[in-house]
Amino acid sequence: MTQSFYFTYDVIVVGGGHAGAEAAAAAARMGARALLVTMSLEAIGKMSCNPAIGGIGKGHIVREIDALGGLMGRVTDRAGIQFRMLNRRKGPAVWGPRAQCDRQEYATAVREELESIPNLFMRADMVSDVLVEDGQVTGVTTQLGRTFKARCVILTSGTFMNGVIHVGEKNFGGGRMGERASTGLTGCLHRLGFESGRLKTGTPPRVDGRTLDYDALTEQPGDAEVSPFSYMTDALTGDQLSCWLTYTSPDVHAVLRTGFDHSPMFAGRIQGRGPRYCPSIEDKIDRFAEKDRHQIFLEPEGRRTFEVYVNGFSTSLPEAVQFEALRKIPGMERVHMLRPGYAIEYDYFPPYQVRYSLETKRVRGLFFAGQINGTTGYEEAAAQGLMAGINAVQQLREAEPIVLPRSQAYIGVLIDDLVAKGTEEPYRMFTSRAEHRILLRQDNADLRLTELGHRLGLATQARYERMLAKKTAIGKTRQMLENTSIKPDKINNYLERAGTAPITQSERIVKLALRPEVDLAALLEHAGLTGDLVTPAPGLEPVERLVEIELKYAGYVERQEEMVRKMAQLETWAIPPGFDYPGLSNITMEAREKLAKIQPETLGQASRISGVSPADISVLMVLLKKNGNGPKRDVSRETFSFAGAKEK
Repeated sequence: MTQSFYFTYDVIVVGGGHAGAEAAAAAARMGARALLVTMSLEAIGKMSCNPAIGGIGKGHIVREIDALGGLMGRVTDRAGIQFRMLNRRKGPAVWGPRAQCDRQEYATAVREELESIPNLFMRADMVSDVLVEDGQVTGVTTQLGRTFKARCVILTSGTFMNGVIHVGEKNFGGGRMGERASTGLTGCLHRLGFESGRLKTGTPPRVDGRTLDYDALTEQPGDAEVSPFSYMTDALTGDQLSCWLTYTSPDVHAVLRTGFDHSPMFAGRIQGRGPRYCPSIEDKIDRFAEKDRHQIFLEPEGRRTFEVYVNGFSTSLPEAVQFEALRKIPGMERVHMLRPGYAIEYDYFPPYQVRYSLETKRVRGLFFAGQINGTTGYEEAAAQGLMAGINAVQQLREAEPIVLPRSQAYIGVLIDDLVAKGTEEPYRMFTSRAEHRILLRQDNADLRLTELGHRLGLATQARYERMLAKKTAIGKTRQMLENTSIKPDKINNYLERAGTAPITQSERIVKLALRPEVDLAALLEHAGLTGDLVTPAPGLEPVERLVEIELKYAGYVERQEEMVRKMAQLETWAIPPGFDYPGLSNITMEAREKLAKIQPETLGQASRISGVSPADISVLMVLLKKNGNGPKRDVSRETFSFAGAKEK
């Protein structure tokens, strides 16, 4: 290997967190020669905050990452120590898989996944400069003075860019407790014309589980019926560990208030905005003064450690105040604190500066992914990293970027929200952000996305065939339900026990399955038809549950599909780069300013920008038609001859 080859790559990924790992893996497995540069190889895949993956909205994203062929779902199944499906009492659109993970095992699994990809290389170093020539990225320079060349660079810097950690009146540089901040990149990006801001996040104390009084806590076990995250996982092995619930009290709040004068948040030493939906404990008791208690979840950090994460107690108050308050919480009276909670401020770059491909608008070949775009959460970061890695290789292939529409994936909702609406606080995914959430369920992400992942070279043939087998099982089961009738004497006992009216003559199974009181699995069992079911691959949701969801929500699905068809017309009209919005006198000034700043790529994207009215969109449509701009082609159905490394 020549020296020039050693220092030359197709794609360079900066940062080894969740975004960086997915970006590097995707680019390399699609065939690119990729280099992952991170300050510490030991910190690759590290879970900075709670070692948990998924939840409502976030779990949907992880299923989508997995369906496309990404890492997070498979790694979570390997490292998980407790699995729960949240929101089971509500409709299936908002069911959210969540897993508590072994922190060390998760990071180990991520690194092993990356090291299994032959054309992915890693280096421990800090990138201090991004090299650009004539508006095109050409590589990076590191703190050790090395220059690495590449046609595409993906920045996934997390909370490390000029990171500052706050504990009470103490503050010091760091990207994570015990790890130094990254310096130089912000100044480099400013020189290239990018605008930055400051955001804040926080983390709670960690405590020694041997010093908890579990008799005073409420146990929260995992699900008896466990749902893996990955569509490729046949079964989950190993006993699940319980989490535990307790509450704060007025006494706890009184202790916390004694530290408010020394709080970096209240004293104004923290300038960045924090996440509204996940406030610190001091923010909770200040904003919700009428509440006399708040939930505290005590969550294990792994199988081989007694370390426990105090979920719900994020704080940057002085350490002595944190410790005294913890010891007022029931079950924690003799607790030993392993590490205090802290807040961290860091630089981010408002996401109107990136395209829907996550390529920056100012520099060709330069991509931003993860918290650099103003998001928070492992799942949101991983999704962006995956898409940035995909689109970096698309650029190398001279192919159109892959942009997932809002109607196809939560990943599409995430990126569309960031680019079209921006964010001034750490962005988090919720199911309420998706207007098509009946279509975007966690159980059907493979049916929505695996074919695309297979076409791109990310999803293996085995994964693709597994998805096809599931689709076949659903189709055959529905056909059996529609073609099979049952007599009253065979099923009325079950119907009466279920609280629904008995039948007086033979009835098709599909009609009975539509009754809200009827559980399809129980119906088929009492009818003696379970042996007729086509079983999908092990580990997947039972086929009768998938079919039942489709049947009972068919009306909602049809209405949402019709809405998608109506909106799709706007997505077909491309807006040419550099469109002269300031020169348009027949749309509002606010619309001109927003459109010029965000530079949407289609009319559909333009229509979702706050301040752009339907009348403004009508004007733009007329102008586009007048100038002969036709619809974009459907790039999700293109095939590629660029053979790459495959998912193992």
